[in-house]
Amino acid sequence: MNVNEFAKDVHENAVAHGWWDTARSFPEVAALINSEVSEALEEWRDGNPAIYGCCGIPGAVCEFEGACDKGEKTGTCKPEGVAVELCDAVIRIFDYLAYLGVDVEAVLTAKHEYNKGREYRHGGKRA
Repeated sequence: MNVNEFAKDVHENAVAHGWWDTARSFPEVAALINSEVSEALEEWRDGNPAIYGCCGIPGAVCEFEGACDKGEKTGTCKPEGVAVELCDAVIRIFDYLAYLGVDVEAVLTAKHEYNKGREYRHGGKRA
């Protein structure tokens, strides 16, 4: 599956689960993306592993105390951690880009190629 196919699948899943019953504004989407990044920061602040709660993911900390406390279905574990929350942000981004009909691969490639030619720290920026 390529990036565009993945974004399309993410969007179709969001539609199927009712998240697009009414159109979302860009400010709403931006706030939701920001909330996922904030959740990643909270995971980091709490000192949690990058990935825990779902032992099927490479690198997950399966023995982390309380790893399965948030499972929504009996016998399942919800993936948690900084990496998972950042992936939630990517999923929200891909959902919106697919909604807009953007060729995500083309834009990612073009922006990455542009960034390769930029000055070191873009000419002296601190962050």
